[in-house]
Amino acid sequence: MTQTDESRGFEDPEYWNFMYDEGTAPWLIGGPQPAIAALEAAGLIRGRVLEPGCGSGEHTILFTELGYEALGVDLSPSAIAYARRTATERGVPAARFEVANMLHPERHPFLSGGFDTIVDVALFHGFGAYGDSNAAKDYAAVLHSLTNPGALVHILAHSDAAPGLSSSIGADVIPKAFTDGWEVESVEPAHYEGFITEQISEVAVQRGLPAHGEVQLAAWLGRVRRL
Repeated sequence: MTQTDESRGFEDPEYWNFMYDEGTAPWLIGGPQPAIAALEAAGLIRGRVLEPGCGSGEHTILFTELGYEALGVDLSPSAIAYARRTATERGVPAARFEVANMLHPERHPFLSGGFDTIVDVALFHGFGAYGDSNAAKDYAAVLHSLTNPGALVHILAHSDAAPGLSSSIGADVIPKAFTDGWEVESVEPAHYEGFITEQISEVAVQRGLPAHGEVQLAAWLGRVRRL
């Protein structure tokens, strides 16, 4: 997987489908990211919740189970099918998932706005990792259109401070993207939990990571408030 391939993949469903169909994605850890669960425990999740790029759906499942009105969306039909199966297996069939392109919410009636919290886990960094500041700003503008005044956007993004398994960003990328109509409250170092499978073992070793099993990757945890 090259950075060029990955950057093209952000609007190509087939790029992501095979990872869920084959179960090779390094973010399939069998539960929510601890950093996101901690946000909920701290009272930083509220109202209607949107999880863009929800992938396996772990966070939407968690929020639904805890009583939030939550929606998870993803570009990949295979990801949504995976998330729905997982929700049923976990005994949370009410968890709601839909296929959507977050850069084109006008195509999806269920993305008509009114969200109070957005939880972005490893989606934003794909828009900001390749020197295309316009893509990151366009995404931030979409989130602004989907949220109520005072809404919080939480971003857990891969950090370039240490070797990782995919695209990564510097600490300045979030503040540069969220300007007009936003207040960046914090960007702090964090961790992203992953799992190295046999299929990506060679790439992991080349990047100085373990050849197999659980891995803790450098991340940024950003909190942005809509004005």
